[in-house]
Amino acid sequence: MIRAATVDDIAEIRAMIRELADYERAAEQARATEKQLREALFGAHPAAFALIAEDEETGQALGFALWFPRFSTWTGTRGMHLEDLYVRPHARGGGHGKALLASLAAICHQNGYERFEWWVLAWNKPTIDFYKSLGVELLDEWTVCRLSGEPLVELAAQAPPVLTQVRAL
Repeated sequence: MIRAATVDDIAEIRAMIRELADYERAAEQARATEKQLREALFGAHPAAFALIAEDEETGQALGFALWFPRFSTWTGTRGMHLEDLYVRPHARGGGHGKALLASLAAICHQNGYERFEWWVLAWNKPTIDFYKSLGVELLDEWTVCRLSGEPLVELAAQAPPVLTQVRAL
């Protein structure tokens, strides 16, 4: 069963994020707290949304998908960015990942989103093969850019003064 996450799922979502980070060999980078996730998913202005794959008999969370809207200047429409998709190892192969992706595709379609995009680690061949089986197009000509930590602070210090306060949504 796929359902929208609720505030009661926060601890389980955090646990699965840590499991995913461990699988992706980056456990030390998964620092989000339950408080941060609660605010991001269920605060006054949610930054993201989540779906839960759940065992119908036991109610156990088997996986999750966390996404947020994005905007394309080329199409003039919103799209969806999938931040995390994770199915617990014991539940893999049971169709939960495909059901999560299909549910997200349905949200895109229902809302007129023209693009559904995400990243996958280049070494994760089983996942890449799974995505290819669904007809996913791999965009090899794009490189992900990330600015964080001290370089982000240094570049921010070089910003010209602004006339109005700019606030992220």
